[in-house]
Amino acid sequence: MVSGAWRYSDTRIVETTFRAPDAEGQPYGEPVRTYDYEPHAGARDFDDSAWPVIEPASLSLRRGNGRLSFNWYRLRLKVPERVGDFDTRGSSIYFETRLDDYAEVWVNGELARPYGGSGGSVVAGWNAQNRVLVARNAQAGQEIQLAIFGMNGPISDTPTNYIYVREARLAFAPGPRGPLAVPAQEVNVQVERLDPAIDAIVPANPKLFKLAEGFLFTEGPVWSRQGLLLFSDPNANTIYSYAEATVAGAAGALSVFRANSGYDAADVAEYGQPGSNGLTFDPRGRLTINEHGRHRVARLDPDGKVTVLADSYRGKRLNSPNDLVYASNGTLYFTDPPFGLPRFYDDPRKELPFSGVYRLKNGRLSLESQVLRGPNGIALSPDERFLYVGNWDPQAKVVLRHPVRADGSLGAAETFIDLTRAIPGEEALDGLKVDRRGNLYLSAPGGIWIFAGDGRHLGTIRAPKPVHNFAWGGDDGRTLYLTARDTLYRIPLLVEGVRP
Repeated sequence: MVSGAWRYSDTRIVETTFRAPDAEGQPYGEPVRTYDYEPHAGARDFDDSAWPVIEPASLSLRRGNGRLSFNWYRLRLKVPERVGDFDTRGSSIYFETRLDDYAEVWVNGELARPYGGSGGSVVAGWNAQNRVLVARNAQAGQEIQLAIFGMNGPISDTPTNYIYVREARLAFAPGPRGPLAVPAQEVNVQVERLDPAIDAIVPANPKLFKLAEGFLFTEGPVWSRQGLLLFSDPNANTIYSYAEATVAGAAGALSVFRANSGYDAADVAEYGQPGSNGLTFDPRGRLTINEHGRHRVARLDPDGKVTVLADSYRGKRLNSPNDLVYASNGTLYFTDPPFGLPRFYDDPRKELPFSGVYRLKNGRLSLESQVLRGPNGIALSPDERFLYVGNWDPQAKVVLRHPVRADGSLGAAETFIDLTRAIPGEEALDGLKVDRRGNLYLSAPGGIWIFAGDGRHLGTIRAPKPVHNFAWGGDDGRTLYLTARDTLYRIPLLVEGVRP
């Protein structure tokens, strides 16, 4: 019914290195020897194709080697349209399992670890049940990746028994339709550290928190002067507002900021992403919106008045304005990829007129660059001398750097980053931001890639789910809010970001 297949692997204990605690108890001390295990198979995109498939009826067979023993069970499933007479659309789905002796459950690459929690994602107790929410506002055909880490126990008195699954089932229940804010909940995060400079950006003991979930697709976040995070769900044609909780342990306030954020005509259902995408504020604090379905860039004034800033160029309408950034003097730069056209990157010889990077200054629109086939993320360097533009094109995963002339026009682009060979597959490059030190942050397959101003890859932040965009926020401007598919996260960093 769920088109799933169980796969299995034992684990092995390996030696590794880490760092001793410093005076504040954080891992900044001297290198030390310790232990880890392999494989780390909790990630959603972990390749388990070489693992043997095991029949569901064999889950009760004893596995592992006894004594101190760990293993993995993985299952990718699709949400069916119906379970008996129950319509699964908009439902909440729970995975219930009981392992002999302990279990931890990863859902779509995420391992939630609420303070004092047990029996959900993490160990509950001796042969106790784990009951984990695996989908909120479920959609038929939605894929869910489960990874169950089994442990033999008790660990301090290594037993003579083995590991096996006593039960594994899905429970469907009517749930609140639409997204929902949750109490800030720590989840897993990994940081690949390639250059010592990354230690001045990402803490040695980083903390990633889930804030809300159940969206269709999150994009375009921006932090407002009122202390709110605004972000788009282009698939749901909605802009949401999120405010951090003022009471510890409570959920933040999530509300609809603007419905029909990108389109409101009768044929809205024909668009995969009719809503808004990129959001930013002009120097006067007015929200500027890239509206996919309306093919335009518009400004929303505090009194609700909408002013169209750009919707066509030389008599032809814009395609699907994606991301945007203001210079301090009010000049607006935005990208307009041809996402409204069918499979725009299938034929590299296909001409795509008027798709590119635009500049709007004093009411005059100019097409500044047509070098990229899928111009997407866009950011100015802190000194506004350079404009960075990322490319959503699987055939050319590059970030270009344009010098900005004195009049705001763009000079000839140079390739600043090229990840075409480093990142295989159909996914490409998305959001771009910079910090006050001139480091560049890039949404790309595998996480948030961080580059120094000279192009050195310093490291990568790997969240549980693919991050398509992010925005600096918080009281000190050092918190990065991540829009990751159906989820909203935040991670405190050590540097201040450039905010509109």
